[in-house]
Amino acid sequence: MTTLRLLDVEAMRRVDAAAIAGGTPGGVLMERAGAAVAERARLLAGEGSRILVLCGPGNNGGDGFVAARLLAEAGFAVDLVALAPVVALTGDAARAASSWTGPVGALADLGELGNYALAIDALFGAGLSRDLAPDVASLAARLAACGTTVLAVDVPSGVDGDTGAMRGAAFHATETVTFVALKPGHLLQPGHALCGAIHLADIRTGDAALAAGLADASPLWRNGPALWSNRFPRLNAASHKYARGHALVLSGPATKTGAARMAARAALRVGAGLVTLVSPTGALAENAAHCTAIMLRACDSADDLDDLLVDERMNVLLAGPGLGVGSGARDLVAVAAAAGRALVLDADALTSFKGQARLLAAHLSDGDALAVLTPHEGEFTRLFEGTHALDPEAGKLERARRAAALAGAVVVLKGSDTVIAAPDGRATINDHGTPYLGTAGSGDVLAGLIAGLLAQGMESFEAACAAVWLHGDAGLRHGPGLIAEDLPELMPQVLRALAGA
Repeated sequence: MTTLRLLDVEAMRRVDAAAIAGGTPGGVLMERAGAAVAERARLLAGEGSRILVLCGPGNNGGDGFVAARLLAEAGFAVDLVALAPVVALTGDAARAASSWTGPVGALADLGELGNYALAIDALFGAGLSRDLAPDVASLAARLAACGTTVLAVDVPSGVDGDTGAMRGAAFHATETVTFVALKPGHLLQPGHALCGAIHLADIRTGDAALAAGLADASPLWRNGPALWSNRFPRLNAASHKYARGHALVLSGPATKTGAARMAARAALRVGAGLVTLVSPTGALAENAAHCTAIMLRACDSADDLDDLLVDERMNVLLAGPGLGVGSGARDLVAVAAAAGRALVLDADALTSFKGQARLLAAHLSDGDALAVLTPHEGEFTRLFEGTHALDPEAGKLERARRAAALAGAVVVLKGSDTVIAAPDGRATINDHGTPYLGTAGSGDVLAGLIAGLLAQGMESFEAACAAVWLHGDAGLRHGPGLIAEDLPELMPQVLRALAGA
């Protein structure tokens, strides 16, 4: 069983098939899955309470039949409702249904739902490829209205396991039990919100079966320190500021400098040895009034930036927060890319390339720049308009992967389910965060964290993953009342905890 690697629906099918081919009958796997569901149900419902088990026509329903039998044997009052007649079931699901000796009700006969301490949703699993039928969608709404606790099997019925999207409607689970590995739909919205607390059960498919499932899958992980902590910057006795990198942050004109200052402070707090805030001459005094450890340099044109970048110790550049939109921003990005510096492009730097994603990609390619793009959904739409990255049929994960491949850069598609995608297909989904991060300037701080890690030599994909997690951790530590200025000041706590993990 894996806790970080995510399996899409097709990869999960390959795992099951490989486990069965390797000598573990499908019925045994179903028995183990049903037992895991029954165990969670016991804890949720309380001993001796009344439980409704909803069984679908496939293997998900088979898991439900197993759970119903085990719960009845444990002394619970169990009512079982099936979408399909038992005689219509086939394979392992039919065998599981044959072991249930109680009555099987029909959906149309369901009365008052508030009498149940728990409803087990074993109707449809992660591979559902159509909208819920009206009667099933109505049942989901009724359960939500009466507040009955719902335990979902695999995913809440109606949630697409690969994208997290709703198939017309979906059940809202209090908890979800899934097997072998989490699916993308467990972490992507709105699926993540519909799953409730997620429990991963080991049904002992075995390492060989898992390897078979992953063999042809694009690498996809749940973001967390285990993925990148062994390459996170660490200090030793020989460490000094020049060995920790020098990040340049481009500031906008006077009265629009705050975003860049927050980004610069975040880069310094996360460990960059030197940080220089580069601004138009007219903004120097404004920035000087707020900066101490952060150095200042004047830059009034792309030519000025070119002159600054003669110093090869300046190894990463962040452009975007408060920069201003237009040809001037595009020229600055082109110069930085041509100089071969690691780049973090956010906010105005992305919007300046509205509808010109291929031009941006050409700049990055010409200079072989190591780049990370950090758009929110609006910036993503503007940058990639007219490209296949905006295919309305594609989910967030697929859109981010397409955008990364097109741009030749790591793409951090922000949100409560931030996706980090690399051009080679690697991707992570981050669920380590809080809604309190939805405040002005929060994204500027994230861009600064990425720049600070890049300055210290982290690879772009890992730096982006680490920064997103650190950013989320800071938000979780602060909670209510969070403003963006708080985030850099929380980095010492976050980094101490990470070092001790």
